[in-house]
Amino acid sequence: MQNIAVCVSGGGTNLQAIIDAIEDGTIRDTKIALVVSNKKDAYALERARKAGIEAKYISPKDYEDLDDFGWEMSQIFFEHKVDLVVLAGYLVIIPYSLVMNYADKIINIHPSLIPAHCGKGYYGLKVHESVLAAGNKVTGATVHFVDEDADHGPILLQKAVEVQEGDTPEILQKRVMEQAEWKILPQAIDLIGQGRVTITDGIAHITEK
Repeated sequence: MQNIAVCVSGGGTNLQAIIDAIEDGTIRDTKIALVVSNKKDAYALERARKAGIEAKYISPKDYEDLDDFGWEMSQIFFEHKVDLVVLAGYLVIIPYSLVMNYADKIINIHPSLIPAHCGKGYYGLKVHESVLAAGNKVTGATVHFVDEDADHGPILLQKAVEVQEGDTPEILQKRVMEQAEWKILPQAIDLIGQGRVTITDGIAHITEK
């Protein structure tokens, strides 16, 4: 059984997609051990509690040093026997201490096709505004492993989504979530839980069953 922790800053739509995928068997042999948010009023915490999942608020603002925050997060994950940390709309810079304690065991979902429209400052609607401003005809979402750089690390899965005439950032955000994010994030969690993912020389590989 794979124990995961899901870190969220907002409403938790990706968290809900994970909960649903575990319930319907899309994600196999996996339990959400903990949901963590840096926002006390994040609806994601309420989603977790309704699903009978432990929910915890912990903010980097309460720590003098970001690495201290990372050590505290690591300790909480150790206590909950977490195998994989899933960043699902988590708007916090991941401290080096946490990256090191959970090397190759943290994944993130980003709402673009990395390396386009990613890095510091690219989050939420800002990503989709950037896609539209660039005149891109295709965008999408990426699941990648987390290292010490923002939106960097080995790419595990990507799914393309068409940009349509008349799209606003809000409309595009919704389409990317529905057609890409909610599909590839559960798929990635399942692949890792089934032992089908390896990383060599900074590249993620998916092995056959």
